[in-house]
Amino acid sequence: MRLVFMGTPDFAVPALSALTEAGHEIAAVYTQPPRPAGRGRKARPSSVHLRAEELGLSVRHPVSLKDAEAQAEFAELQPDVAVVAAYGLILPQPVLEAPRHGCLNIHASLLPRWRGAAPIHRAIMAGDNETGVCIMQMDEGLDTGPVLICKRTAITPEDTTAALHDRLSRMGADLIVTTLERLDELEPRAQPQEGITYARKIDKAETRIDWRRPADDVDRHIRGLSPFPGAWCMIGDERVKLLRSRPARGKAAPGEVLKGFTVACGENAVEILEAQRPGKLALSAEEFLRGKALPERLR
Repeated sequence: MRLVFMGTPDFAVPALSALTEAGHEIAAVYTQPPRPAGRGRKARPSSVHLRAEELGLSVRHPVSLKDAEAQAEFAELQPDVAVVAAYGLILPQPVLEAPRHGCLNIHASLLPRWRGAAPIHRAIMAGDNETGVCIMQMDEGLDTGPVLICKRTAITPEDTTAALHDRLSRMGADLIVTTLERLDELEPRAQPQEGITYARKIDKAETRIDWRRPADDVDRHIRGLSPFPGAWCMIGDERVKLLRSRPARGKAAPGEVLKGFTVACGENAVEILEAQRPGKLALSAEEFLRGKALPERLR
């Protein structure tokens, strides 16, 4: 098929690679414009942009698709279908209608649960037992279109957002290839009205750890925000990100260090397995504690 691929971050890269390997013609790749990044704040192309260049594909990065010129340029590509994966721009109706088979979105949740910007983070933080990937026919709503196909995966007690992200990204790549192979036989199913939840973007204000919460909540908070933006607490005068954890037994005032890197919560305790000081590499708990004792209480 003749495709337009629309995506930006790491999550979308396996899908672009898989579609190319499957022999589809990629007429163009749309991605977000290069953004300032790093200490020098130099403009850095997106992960999809870099992969598309490696594959020798044409790359476009309009700031918006709202103007008539951008929409006409998209329509001139005459795609059979557009594949969208974490693109980051709203697709106006003329863009949605331009491909012969419309626009298909790779969404990292079991719709209608966790529509929106941060479905992986929110699924872990909410304590969901499973999640998955849905291929959805896009409409003008926020992840409201009919679903063509889904694949499920369990969320384990060890999963961080990073681990689940990578697993769902690979699943999405496989599923979109399957979807295009079976496109003529798949029947779009309207999403049910029951069970709708919204995965709002992670706000910086919710990243600080509240040790007064039960240990299970604190553990999910840490794993759900790992590695980005990162759940954090104050250790002495340092703002430290905590990246991996597991519930543990123990009882003391919230934030009190019990032993090693085990910290009391409102109920029970959490053992920290990985942490990161500002500007430093992430370290295992053992490496983090080497040569430096923790204060009696974390804030």
